[in-house]
Amino acid sequence: MLQIFIVAQVKPILFYLFNLYLKRTMKKNTLLLSIGVLFLLTSCSSNHTKQKEEQQYRVILPIVADTVYTDEFVANINALQNVEIRARIKGFIENIFVDEGKSVHKGQILFSISSKEYEQRLQKVKAITKSVEAELKSAEIEWENAKKLLDKNIIAKPEYDLTAARVDVLKAKVEEAVSDEERASLSLSFSEVKAPFDGVINRIPNKPGSLIEEGTLLTTISNIDNVYAYFHISEQEYLEYRNSTPNEKKSLQRGVSLILANGDEYAHKGIIETSESEFDQGTGNIAFRAKFPNPEGLLKHGANGKVVIEKRIKKAILIPQKSTFEIQDKLYVYVLRKDSTLEQRNIISHIRLPHVFIVESGLKADETILFEGAQNAKEGDKIIPLRVTFNQIND
Repeated sequence: MLQIFIVAQVKPILFYLFNLYLKRTMKKNTLLLSIGVLFLLTSCSSNHTKQKEEQQYRVILPIVADTVYTDEFVANINALQNVEIRARIKGFIENIFVDEGKSVHKGQILFSISSKEYEQRLQKVKAITKSVEAELKSAEIEWENAKKLLDKNIIAKPEYDLTAARVDVLKAKVEEAVSDEERASLSLSFSEVKAPFDGVINRIPNKPGSLIEEGTLLTTISNIDNVYAYFHISEQEYLEYRNSTPNEKKSLQRGVSLILANGDEYAHKGIIETSESEFDQGTGNIAFRAKFPNPEGLLKHGANGKVVIEKRIKKAILIPQKSTFEIQDKLYVYVLRKDSTLEQRNIISHIRLPHVFIVESGLKADETILFEGAQNAKEGDKIIPLRVTFNQIND
């Protein structure tokens, strides 16, 4: 019985001691396991950082070169002369001597308007002129006689003055009659509508037999031997143009091309002749005028196109577009520091050309930039630079 009692008392104590041993063993193992995992993670992180620091990136130096590029401006094409031809008298169109789209020369008769009424009016005023001139001649004879009689004291001075006054009145009437005759003759001449200069006839809206009023549009005529191309530039571009050297300005003036509506380049070069005297308050732009020869008559009044101007930049800094990235509409590059770490730099481009940017500010010509891989890099990354040149990336 005593043995059974002792075993019954000792058994719980042994069980407690065994559990305590297991717990301590598990805690120790857990601690060892945690230390092992921490060591493993630290090793992986260290290896990853080391691997990232040792990653190779291609880097490149900007190139500095005198660069030529082109600017395009939407242009409005106007004839050298474009004039509306309107009727100056009322009447019926009797004849049309030209056709639409045909060339005419200065002084050529284009239209004839019914002239009977104006012929009769001219005859009438001519008759009036002759009548008044006859009266004047008679009055002048009377005045001469009155003068002789006055000298002999046969008539009084007032009677003489009366004859002299009548002569003055009739002279005024003759002048008025002559003026009416010239006006009637001019009106009659308006019955023949002539070309004011050499040009091309445009649309003719009224046909023979049409009754027209004074001022009715008969057609328009255009001189397109040369044409004007009007285009607008910004105030900044205007100032750049004005501040250019005489040689640069001359080159700009002579180097003007024209792109037609179908995308073809016009065969003849133009020159910039002049500009307007003020800026448009609404757009902030100013209009320039370029003149183009048009020997084939290809360009027409009212057409559209694009004026192309060549511009030159001396010692321009060029970088590949591939080296840049945008953040909130701003342009950035990664610049390589002396310790091979990367600096994120905001740059301003002057213009975008095929595959390259011309840098206006933010980057120096002797600074190395990350050529590619900007999406995988960040500020402060240390890299192994692999230098390349423009020739290598273009091959």
